[in-house]
Amino acid sequence: MMGTTSSPAFDTTLPVLVLKVGHYPLHHGGVGIARSLGRLGIQVYGVYESRFTPGARSRYVRGRFVWHNSEVTTDEFLTGMTDIARHVRRPTVLIPTDDHGAILVAEHWDVLAETFVFPKQPMGLSRTVASKEGLYRLCKELGVPCPEAVFPATRDDVEEFLARAVFPVVVKRTNQWGVQQDTAVKSTTIVNSPDALLEICGTVEDFSAAGLMFQEYIPREHGEDWIFHGYCDESSDCLVGFTGIKLRSYPAYAGPTTLGRCVENQALRRQAEELFKTINYRGIMDLDYRLDRRDGQYKLLDFNPRVGAQFRLFVDEAGIDVVRALHLDLAGRAVPRSSQVEGRRFMAEHYDVVAGWAYHRDGGLTLRGWLRSVWRVEEPAWFDSHDVWPFVIMSLRFLFRGIERVVEKIWPARNRGRGVSHLLGALGRGRRPRYIGR
Repeated sequence: MMGTTSSPAFDTTLPVLVLKVGHYPLHHGGVGIARSLGRLGIQVYGVYESRFTPGARSRYVRGRFVWHNSEVTTDEFLTGMTDIARHVRRPTVLIPTDDHGAILVAEHWDVLAETFVFPKQPMGLSRTVASKEGLYRLCKELGVPCPEAVFPATRDDVEEFLARAVFPVVVKRTNQWGVQQDTAVKSTTIVNSPDALLEICGTVEDFSAAGLMFQEYIPREHGEDWIFHGYCDESSDCLVGFTGIKLRSYPAYAGPTTLGRCVENQALRRQAEELFKTINYRGIMDLDYRLDRRDGQYKLLDFNPRVGAQFRLFVDEAGIDVVRALHLDLAGRAVPRSSQVEGRRFMAEHYDVVAGWAYHRDGGLTLRGWLRSVWRVEEPAWFDSHDVWPFVIMSLRFLFRGIERVVEKIWPARNRGRGVSHLLGALGRGRRPRYIGR
């Protein structure tokens, strides 16, 4: 992607709202958005669980809305968004940081578009690609490479699967919204034996509500994890597209990126862009692929129809990342074409420390190796000498949460719901957003 490297002119009169729907206070994606756009002089507002959420304390956040919205109805969500619009009082670019928020925005664009600015997705597309089952069936329909998978609806389906399964197997939820939360599968789990799989299934009361997926596992010795981030305009043309390698993740080998490196991959980029055109996708996206060296195919694992938490891994030579491309395009300004900055590295500090220990126990990573891998990381998720409070508050909350988990294991019944995280979350409870200013 070659072209000019001159700095574009941004419309600083067009503010941005970082939208979170759910409870995940230690999320670095929103911090990255505030810093990326705030440094340009663009006013950034955000939705947070409490005023003590790390992202809420960034110096680049102009206004904060405290809103514990994980269980609001659709009508309450739209009413809350109207309340926010009244405070901002002008058209505002809307950037969801989770799948649930992206789906709500896409499915209620007609109401939200009266006061917010965002790409309009084809109806139902965001929900389809965000769902593991929806994405799998779409890939099969279009001939897009992906790992094989089954979706058990009953215990008989599990027994039938076990009769022919080859372990390890990856067990996932088909989505993270609207499903029961009491099973042993929270996101992605690598299962090494039939007994381990049956143990997980033993926690499921209603398979149709649990939304489980058993996915083919591509062995580490034959696989390599790749990521693609980009932005498509209303014609589904990819104005910016970036490729990189996932070096570490948490949970280890199965979760989001904790350490990544920007690496140009034209073949993967062409494959991704062809998919966007085929499905008429618009907006920011975050895709996970796994290269299967046994057949040479890049197999699509996840398609997140929103900004990825690690999006700041990717910047081109004109200084454009995906949220800057979004803002330029929605403001009616040209997005410059330029090459991605090769070799750039991103680290999510808190998770990579935990991930590093897991990779060490697995027999590979040494302390020296870990230090060498993170030395001179260009883009830490949290630490910024000009914006220190998100890092400080994240570190304290991460420490407190670790202590709480130890205490909960010792006295599980007595201390459930009494920790610091619960207390801070309770401060933001309310069915409607509350503006707290700077």
